[in-house]
Amino acid sequence: MRAFVVEKIEDKKFISSIKDIDIPKIEKDEVLVKALYSSLNFKDALSSIGNKGVTKVFPHITGIDVSGEVVESNNSNFKKGDKVVATGYDLGMNTDGGHQEYVKIPASWLIKIPKDLDEKEIMTFGTAGLTAALSINELQENSITSGKVLVTGATGGVGSIAVTILAKLGYEVVTITGKKDKIEYLKSLGANEVILREDFDISNKKPMLSEVYDAVVDTVGGEYLAHALKQIKHSGVATCCGLTSSHELNTNVFPFILRGVRLIGIDSVEIPLEKKEKIWEKIAKEYKNSNLEKLTSQITLDEIKDAYEKILTSKATGRYLVKID
Repeated sequence: MRAFVVEKIEDKKFISSIKDIDIPKIEKDEVLVKALYSSLNFKDALSSIGNKGVTKVFPHITGIDVSGEVVESNNSNFKKGDKVVATGYDLGMNTDGGHQEYVKIPASWLIKIPKDLDEKEIMTFGTAGLTAALSINELQENSITSGKVLVTGATGGVGSIAVTILAKLGYEVVTITGKKDKIEYLKSLGANEVILREDFDISNKKPMLSEVYDAVVDTVGGEYLAHALKQIKHSGVATCCGLTSSHELNTNVFPFILRGVRLIGIDSVEIPLEKKEKIWEKIAKEYKNSNLEKLTSQITLDEIKDAYEKILTSKATGRYLVKID
């Protein structure tokens, strides 16, 4: 079978290519899935260049999510022909991932695809969509069911999908981007307002600013999250799921003790399978929307390497859906 393989040549030197390899053999409580679709995520791109924080075992096959059909099962919960999806856990990190024709997956990482989604639709959301949906679910569960929501890193995978879901649910969506040429693109996804990165005054050192946003969906971390926290209305919520700006957060306690702002971390990797199932059901129904087609580029295994380069140099927009040949 064909697979996108990353190999370590020497210390700090890695190469990647499409290789022909053997179909993996499954053991107890494992399932063999014929992969139909996967996607590309920032974590995949880091794995492709040997980032030790993501992957330490080489040779390695990238792809932290995959959808497809069960062809062999050593677990009673899955049978041949089941349509399944896997996201997170160790898939695509130190366990070979979804960028191959057949994937060996522990049954405890698998979910049957909800009846209102197919293999292509669920990977159009993928890990990025699951993360965006988890963020928005937290807003809803914390009584933020309407109002003005700021989305940072809005042209990225998580940010783009968050914009489409929020718009469908009737929120007033404000986005931040560093890409001036993507203003109309963001508005086509449902953004009511687009703020350019240079106009979002992160250099302002005041401990508090005027109340502007009911909530924030942050995908970048760092000074952008810190600055946004100072503008959240009383009893508002900020979710945090990324660190492309910085892993550090230099802030103060005033938003939390004077306005009751809540900062909620979002993890889509290690959360219980039951919670993933619940969110996928929401995606299949109330979060599902047609705008995803505008932000998705479909590629093949042979095009992954070029797409990774765009992701790593911040030239990518929206989502890459990988059709496994």
